[in-house]
Amino acid sequence: MRPSRRAPDELRAVSLERGVVKYAEGSCMVKFGDTHVLVTATLEERLPPWLKGQGRGWVTAEYGMLPRATLERTRREAAAGKQGGRTVEIQRLIGRSLRAAVDLEALGERQITVDCDVIQADGGTRTASITGAWVALADCISWMKTRNMIKTNPLRDNVAAISCGIYNGTPVLDLDYAEDSEADTDANFVMTGDGRIIEVQGTAEKTPFSQDEFLALMDLARKGVARLVDLQKMAVA
Repeated sequence: MRPSRRAPDELRAVSLERGVVKYAEGSCMVKFGDTHVLVTATLEERLPPWLKGQGRGWVTAEYGMLPRATLERTRREAAAGKQGGRTVEIQRLIGRSLRAAVDLEALGERQITVDCDVIQADGGTRTASITGAWVALADCISWMKTRNMIKTNPLRDNVAAISCGIYNGTPVLDLDYAEDSEADTDANFVMTGDGRIIEVQGTAEKTPFSQDEFLALMDLARKGVARLVDLQKMAVA
């Protein structure tokens, strides 16, 4: 039995609320159960120096956790003077995931920065961030369309992410913190709307896992991502 009493293939309650920040070109409050992330997308008429003059744009991401997103206060990284390795890894993952579904040439010589701020963490902050980031990005691109800033749609497909793991010997979907902290295996899957894989992160936390177990996690992830993509489509419809 899972601590949350969910079925092995059951997601937490997921919500994607658009337009939550007045000034951002795109925004989304994403909730995976008790994990809550505020995502904003900002359009800028500038590019990193190494991209200038190449006739294409860029999508990047920044990620952070508020001090009381967790049970005990976490010191702000700004106060420490640098970002932690986990933060850098996650924001690079978010950026890679979004760029996989964007035609950067169609975007033009512009940059969209997606900011993911974790308000409350209960496992799966990176997967929730990616799923909500796509909604904020889609809204930003819609904002550009209404102003005739782009000729074709740069967004080629949906992108969503979900965690899976082996908990008490059973493959389960969408781990909360109680499961994540005790799981034998923990994995994150990032996929497109048509089921193609963007990235897989999998680790044997306690016991090495077999190929059959990995395929069971992959099957769960495909089902979970398909449900998330349906929710994304409903959110931006």
